[in-house]
Amino acid sequence: MDENYIPFHPNPSKPKFTPPPGAVDAHCHVFGPSLKFPFATSRKYTPCDATKEQLFALRDFLGFSRNVIVQASCHGSDNSALVDALKSSNGLARGVAVVKHDVTIGELQELHEAGVRAVRFNFVKRLVDAAPKENYLTVASKAAQLGWHIVVYFEAQDLEGLLPLLAQLPADIVVDHMGTPQVAGGVEHPDFLRFINLMETNKRVWTKVTCPERLSLTGPPYDDVVPFGAELVERFPDRVLWGTDWPHPNMRTHAPDDGMLVDYITRIAPTDELQQKLLVDNPMRLYWGD
Repeated sequence: MDENYIPFHPNPSKPKFTPPPGAVDAHCHVFGPSLKFPFATSRKYTPCDATKEQLFALRDFLGFSRNVIVQASCHGSDNSALVDALKSSNGLARGVAVVKHDVTIGELQELHEAGVRAVRFNFVKRLVDAAPKENYLTVASKAAQLGWHIVVYFEAQDLEGLLPLLAQLPADIVVDHMGTPQVAGGVEHPDFLRFINLMETNKRVWTKVTCPERLSLTGPPYDDVVPFGAELVERFPDRVLWGTDWPHPNMRTHAPDDGMLVDYITRIAPTDELQQKLLVDNPMRLYWGD
């Protein structure tokens, strides 16, 4: 673990909000254990171990039924830890993999059988090295043959330059963390309006209304991020997802309380109907719809 790395909260609070039956934590990770699943030599950070057993125990404690486990950059394109967690979940987890551009359909099919339903493209410069556009299009074309979607992670200021590539992707697109808006600029900031316009004009784009703890400038209970999530849930109730982001890699200020994050849901999705779509209907359609 990096010297200044902040491990996940060791004792999260029990949420006051009870998620609806069948609720899905649609964005979380597993790290290691590193002795069994070593981190990639190309990684930009070294996290603490965060095992499948700990993830599933947290799922139950928070009142959720299922997980979508996303391959993180510290494991590179070796999806072994992800696949191990999926195979141990009794069908209660789906996965988002990271693969190399020369991956074969046969290799993708093996991941599909394990529970993977998407590939992730990471464009955050501090986390990964840049790759040619053709690499992404090649992977997307293969993934689309299996009915998968594409998860993309970028920072708000980089969206404009990514729009031509996103327009070429032959599958549904799920944007991580609301496109990482610049919270200080408010919901009228040009970058956030550009993201809203993308979702309005391309009905295949979804987003995760996640990570207030990562985006907030004021800290818990993340009041400054509420308007962004609430705006997206209200505008696009059938194309939003939510997740804890456990174990919260690369936090700079604090280890968030996952119970508090669950209670945050009611502030961006205030009605039973919106909560049902956000936590159950939408992730089930996208990840278990086959």
